[in-house]
Amino acid sequence: MKRAGMLRQVSDFSDFSRGHWLQELLCQGDEFRHVQYSPDGQHLLVLQKSRPPTLPRLVAFQRHCISGADLERNWQPPQPALVGLLFLQSPLVLGSWVLAIVWEHGRTEVWHFVVAVGWQLLQTLELCQGVRARIVSVCSQGASLVWCEERPPLDAHSDMSKCAFRFCVCTRALEVGEQGVRLGTVGIVLHNSPEYQVLASPQHIFLVPATATFATTSKFLLIWHPEKAKLTITAPSAGFIHRKVLHASSKSDFRKLLLGSVGLLSGLAPLDIHTSSVSSSGGLLLVSTKGTVTMVEPDGTQRHIFDLEGCPLAQGSHVQLKTFGSVLACVLAGVLYLVDQNTGRLIEKKILSMKEVHFLESPGEEDSIQLLTQTGIYSFSFSKSEDSSRPEPCLVEMVFEEACRYYQRRSLSTSKLTVEKLKKDGVFQAPVALATILQHSLHQKQKPARGLQDTYAKLLSTMSLELQSFMSLEVLKTCVVCAPESEVESYCSELVEQEVSRVLHSEVDKDNLAYLNSIFTSFPKAAWKATKSCLQLQQNGDGLLVARATPEVWKKVLGGPQQEEMGQNGVVPLFELICASFLRFKPKWLPSFVELTQQYVSISWAYSSKDSPEGRVPLYKRALGVLAKNRHSVADDEMELELLLCSKRPKAVLQALHLLIRMKRWQRVVEVAEKFSKFSPLLNKEIFTTLLAEFAQHRELDPYLNSLWPLCPAELTASDILTVVLQHLPHSQEDPVPFSSEGNQLTVGLLKPLLQRVVQRPCVQDEMYLDALQSSTFPPPTPPREH
Repeated sequence: MKRAGMLRQVSDFSDFSRGHWLQELLCQGDEFRHVQYSPDGQHLLVLQKSRPPTLPRLVAFQRHCISGADLERNWQPPQPALVGLLFLQSPLVLGSWVLAIVWEHGRTEVWHFVVAVGWQLLQTLELCQGVRARIVSVCSQGASLVWCEERPPLDAHSDMSKCAFRFCVCTRALEVGEQGVRLGTVGIVLHNSPEYQVLASPQHIFLVPATATFATTSKFLLIWHPEKAKLTITAPSAGFIHRKVLHASSKSDFRKLLLGSVGLLSGLAPLDIHTSSVSSSGGLLLVSTKGTVTMVEPDGTQRHIFDLEGCPLAQGSHVQLKTFGSVLACVLAGVLYLVDQNTGRLIEKKILSMKEVHFLESPGEEDSIQLLTQTGIYSFSFSKSEDSSRPEPCLVEMVFEEACRYYQRRSLSTSKLTVEKLKKDGVFQAPVALATILQHSLHQKQKPARGLQDTYAKLLSTMSLELQSFMSLEVLKTCVVCAPESEVESYCSELVEQEVSRVLHSEVDKDNLAYLNSIFTSFPKAAWKATKSCLQLQQNGDGLLVARATPEVWKKVLGGPQQEEMGQNGVVPLFELICASFLRFKPKWLPSFVELTQQYVSISWAYSSKDSPEGRVPLYKRALGVLAKNRHSVADDEMELELLLCSKRPKAVLQALHLLIRMKRWQRVVEVAEKFSKFSPLLNKEIFTTLLAEFAQHRELDPYLNSLWPLCPAELTASDILTVVLQHLPHSQEDPVPFSSEGNQLTVGLLKPLLQRVVQRPCVQDEMYLDALQSSTFPPPTPPREH
């Protein structure tokens, strides 16, 4: 770890030419200033955007009292404003540079400083090809300029809101030779685009949406890779990354670039960017309005670094960012934050007494931070801690212990959360960030201590499986985006399976449930395959459906937010989602699945527990609700029948029996009666009474009487049977006659076998006293008397 030293003054401006004037400029009012150091650290440029009546101006100050002509430029509105001060490499002398001053209308002045002569104007050039073009942002990379220019419509009266895509991102080489300065041909990186701020790293160009950009186009960043001729579209917070190769033969049209990603990008939230800056490592530093500092890497991935205090940030608040080696320096509201950008740890926090502070480059001094203030230039120097020879004992433990403290604060449980429990229960949600920290630390140390190396290696090995899962998922997402149309379906199926599995092994809250709903709606076939895989559904040798899912997965399927908790937003619980998937792809498995879920509920929750899924709405009723919404054919009646019977609940069985009677499926009626009459005496009585009533009304059950009469409950008497029969006899419109020609009337002959069976059956009371009546001695002997 690095340790910040004391604030040390390295210059009081006495070593600058016109140092007193420099100090006066820095002390004037509340004017906005831009300060920039030359690559060799010998020249300080101050761009002052003053308020009237003072004119805006640019002044260069030489350090170490280098003599020569001064550089001072000022301009007066409506003259075009200055939009960029760029130092470009000069091939004339190794390490030499030139200064390009770029104006809003495209005019560019190229200056060169010669010792003992001073500043010299080498040449004035025109960057833009169109007369009406206006540069809004410019940066430099090596010996090339990259800028975003506005190209107004030819019709001066056009509605500017309808011409949002009137900008163009261009590049042009600026070559400095013995014959003077020469501009290369204009290369168009992107045209018909919204307004972008261009920021250059050594290898890449970041295109950040301007604050005035429409919400639809401010949801993502663009990263241009000049050497590979590629553009990366990235929405870092959403984890979306898409790359496209730019063809040299045609210009890249912004709208065509987004054609394949419009659907994904439309659902994203706009980027929250307050301040942006490029780090020394080549990444893009972003500060949100909430004060969150993140780093967007050139490959489009995002990494959280630090959270600033005193947030949210106001629109006009000024935040300065600068990286010095691995240290991120940030100034906000008079407070200097020094953060290790690899681990996110706050190294030091200092309250500054200076009113205005600017960061300066520190050529050749990576571990030194230089600050320009109104009283001089100050420096922070870093030194190794005294015990640097010892291994860092805390990096591994620190990450997990910090996570423990964080999750303990959020937990409602009073039990102490330990590192072991954190790892075992999968609570820790940042394996990628942790691995990045560890790998970077190992990379930084060329010869780490053996103990430290072993500790890191052990921790990385414990996380290897989870890391592989994360990495394979990211690779698979990239394959889905880049795959040809013929292979997209197979990739999508694999991606959906991983996503469904991931959600089922995490907490299924309202957000995750809504996400699962969108997956099942967008990819129904892939979601069905994922469901079979996660529940491990298959048929055994007897043709019965079996599921080998873990208890945790079953709880996610049957638990989670229910319909009454979700409201009327179209999101349905996970159990209903799976039932709908069964109906669509494997309907004959649905009753068996409902039966499996009931078996799991019976062994996992106490009977009639309010927390039990069966304690709210029975599972068979939830499945019937799904069937009602997806009813399409007569076959659905059979499905309703199977769902009622598989529940084995008395009310459901009776409902199924009445459904079969309406369908006049008498053979099945008798089979159901024989099967479920054995479940309970009460259900037996209800079933027999129902069928006896049907027997009294028509002759359809006559072929099955030999199977029906044995179901008669023991407590029914002959009078009870006759009462039921008389209550349900059909009412005739004509006067009764002794002999009917219709042949469908109930006769005593049909009832005789049942009545004989009941009469011949022993009385219940007789059975109670049977043992006493059959005693060997009656009456019992008199007990002996006591004397």
